[in-house]
Amino acid sequence: MTESYNDNLHKGAIGKLYQYGRELRQESTPAEKLLWTELRSRKLNGLKFRRQHPLDKFVVDFYCNEKKLVIELDGGIHDEKINKEYDEARTAMLAGLDIKGLRFKNEEVINGVKDVLKKISEVAGGLISDTLDDESVREV
Repeated sequence: MTESYNDNLHKGAIGKLYQYGRELRQESTPAEKLLWTELRSRKLNGLKFRRQHPLDKFVVDFYCNEKKLVIELDGGIHDEKINKEYDEARTAMLAGLDIKGLRFKNEEVINGVKDVLKKISEVAGGLISDTLDDESVREV
């Protein structure tokens, strides 16, 4: 069976995640705001990124469907053991969907956004583009 564009883009995310994503977009951290200014409008290598994007059972900070790449920004709470375990399980689940994940600490973005962008660019450049481009509405 073919996968529709929306299923491909959201990997079966449920309705309440869309609302949660909208709420998160209204409450962005300074690091998220800074990185978004550099990623939005295809500023990085012409890649389309979405922010606070529902994906399967989660809302991810940034997502590029073309490259199947998730970018997560972590505050201090992610240093706690229980949150590290959750993050690792989440990364493994995304990998099971053939989605690559990158994690950066908020401080890395605030203190060195150019280095973060370079790393994102390097990783994205090494990933094969999805055959369904973001501007298309046809089914695969």
